[in-house]
Amino acid sequence: MRVVVDSIIGCGHCFFCQSEQYALCDNTNPKPELTDKLYGYPTAGIYGYSHAFGGFAGSHATYVRVPFADTNAFEVPEGLPDERVVFASDALPTGYMGADLCNIQRGDVVAVWGCGGVGQMAILSAYLLGAERVIAIDRFPERLAMARDRAGAEILDYEQVDVREALREMTGGRGPDACIDCVGMEAHGTGIDYAYDRVKQAVRLETDRPTVLRQAILACRKGGTVSIMGVYGGFVDKFPMGAAMNKGLTLKMGPQHGQRYIPRLLEHIRKGELDPSYLITHRARLADGQEAYDTFKEKRDGCMRVVFTPEA
Repeated sequence: MRVVVDSIIGCGHCFFCQSEQYALCDNTNPKPELTDKLYGYPTAGIYGYSHAFGGFAGSHATYVRVPFADTNAFEVPEGLPDERVVFASDALPTGYMGADLCNIQRGDVVAVWGCGGVGQMAILSAYLLGAERVIAIDRFPERLAMARDRAGAEILDYEQVDVREALREMTGGRGPDACIDCVGMEAHGTGIDYAYDRVKQAVRLETDRPTVLRQAILACRKGGTVSIMGVYGGFVDKFPMGAAMNKGLTLKMGPQHGQRYIPRLLEHIRKGELDPSYLITHRARLADGQEAYDTFKEKRDGCMRVVFTPEA
């Protein structure tokens, strides 16, 4: 039997798991005091993330221990190759949840910031859920090309255009119905806002760079939805709360509740409605993991995702 294991660990029995909010699980983080102090309440354990989220080892290994496996492991339908289902553990449910939070209606226009793995899956998912147009924003030509050619998005290079003005023009002056932040705390940008964040980070007065979050809130149409799937870890400055409130925006966010989504995603893959395998640009042995991680981090050779094959 082959299984997909969600990257965030749920116990399946607490109030939050019973409410299908598995990433908020009360019982799977063995070091709850850290997030309890930082966030007000502890969050779930996550593989290979940080000690604040349990200190669990990552899953790039020959063997992996799966806590609460009856809740977190999902059988892969026969006939589906590994390459088509491997991203159902994290990138696909994260992107799908980002689109699902937008309450997409037929004919909606959705803007997605970030054309990495999660952003690509958010684009596919937005179309699957009924969006008429998806506009993808990034700066790397190969990622923008992938978003256009493989996911079907219209594309914007934020180093070449004013994103807010471009989105306004592309939507007849109204703005996107929903905006999805698939970038998070390490966003790059241009202009004085980005320089401001870098300086504040350097002197430890700010932990996260909310460049994309600011853009999404300002660009979203009045009464629209901003979905935040990019990770934020601490504190941000110059948050445009006035724009969010006075435009009547709905902000939805959170780590992905993969256990809620994986069964339906596997069914979409089985039916041929989703194929995330195009994210695989590189393959490597576990023994070559450091070089593969460096290639991924530095985005060399058009690297989007690396698939590891454990040695026999």
